[in-house]
Amino acid sequence: MPQTLLPGVTGVLALADGTIFQGAGHGHVGAAVGEVCFNTAMTGYQEILTDPSYMAQIVAFTFPHIGNVGTNLEDLEQVTGAAQTAARGAIFRDAPTPPANWRSSGDLDGWLKRRGVVALSGVDTRALTRAIRERGMPHGVIAHDPAGRFDLAALTDQARAWSGLSGVDLARDASSTQAFEWEEGLWTWPEGYAAPGEAKYHVVVVDYGVKRNILRALASLGARVTVAPADSTADDILRRKPDGVVLSNGPGDPAATALYAAPHIRALAESGTPLMGICLGHQMLALAMGGKTVKMDQGHHGANHPVQDLATGKVEIVSMNHGFAVARDGLPDTLEETYVSLFDASNAGLALKGRPVFSVQHHPEASPGPTDSLPVFQRFAAMMDQARGA
Repeated sequence: MPQTLLPGVTGVLALADGTIFQGAGHGHVGAAVGEVCFNTAMTGYQEILTDPSYMAQIVAFTFPHIGNVGTNLEDLEQVTGAAQTAARGAIFRDAPTPPANWRSSGDLDGWLKRRGVVALSGVDTRALTRAIRERGMPHGVIAHDPAGRFDLAALTDQARAWSGLSGVDLARDASSTQAFEWEEGLWTWPEGYAAPGEAKYHVVVVDYGVKRNILRALASLGARVTVAPADSTADDILRRKPDGVVLSNGPGDPAATALYAAPHIRALAESGTPLMGICLGHQMLALAMGGKTVKMDQGHHGANHPVQDLATGKVEIVSMNHGFAVARDGLPDTLEETYVSLFDASNAGLALKGRPVFSVQHHPEASPGPTDSLPVFQRFAAMMDQARGA
């Protein structure tokens, strides 16, 4: 990649190895440092950019045409915060197109500006994706200056100096700071998001950076949902007398978050209360029960990932977003592997033997099929029914 600025460049991506990608800047004027990953989804860019699991990351979209859906107030995923607790930057092959969708209330570029997200277009995203596949997710700095003034050496040095995600707990920052109730259900056309009905269950969600659609899926099960901060203790949660507990998705290194969360997750698992983990929550359950996690080279980011249910042999196409994984080697005897990725054979699901406790690495709320994964929530409901003797 060129190390000198080309005419008309208003945005750059500087990688720690010295590679420079140049193009047109969009969104926030400024610079942001993070881990660069790619996402293969063809739709859902607003949900992706507001997913707290992308905190401290810069997302390159492999699908070339981004922006035609526009943006709206309904497709946000994070519950609290802005770009500080979600994606720091976005990379597109083509410049975002004007909105042409009946749900749109604004254009993507203006939305990125308001959120403080730095974006870049005109990049060879295939070359960037191939580099990530071959060499792993690099540290990078994405920068936007309408005047085209960039100190490439300084940006590269900033990328090299960034400490990265390993060993870093980001869940506390992505989490809500106090408990609250959630009542909105899943979206259907033409009604929109469902109003709360009569509560059949009470579910406490431990918020490590929860996505709204997880909360909506639980509400649509008939649950009264209480969201609790990441540092909640087992006593805090069980005192609320829940019918079930969910460990949410979230950002950062699960081993760092487990330093304070694992003892409480273990106590919840041993309490007999039905427990479900999703993404980071899945990894945290494994750590709490004696398993290990590893940093992945390129991670899994997309809405088209095949996983296999080992009990039935069924293959599901799911949505994934994670840069760490549960190590398959050395799983404790108390944990049973339930799903594996058919891309790289990494672990994608666990169950605790003899307890109503299970977890999945994928996102069952993310509508990849669009409803292929919702039975995960129905399985959780069945466990709550059984625990109550219903």
